[in-house]
Amino acid sequence: MVKVTKVTQRGTATRRVDVGKMNWSGDDYREEQQNRFERIPKNFTLHLGRGVRTIKAKDLPRPTPRPSTEGMTRITNRGTSSRTSQNKGSQ
Repeated sequence: MVKVTKVTQRGTATRRVDVGKMNWSGDDYREEQQNRFERIPKNFTLHLGRGVRTIKAKDLPRPTPRPSTEGMTRITNRGTSSRTSQNKGSQ
């Protein structure tokens, strides 16, 4: 658990809150997203774009793992320099 200070009441008060696992990005988010997909019934219809588009839940793309960036070149310093990435394990 992590303690986080939250500002409340128009910025005039604060409170300390316990925050659990933060799975809003990266591989943790993809895993959470996959779990949500598994709970949706396959014949479920989603309405998108102010209700003018529809799509079946079974047709939604599934989350995929992030591809490796090892050996790719990254441009830095306003385009004046570059360096090659070397992965040091999972991110």
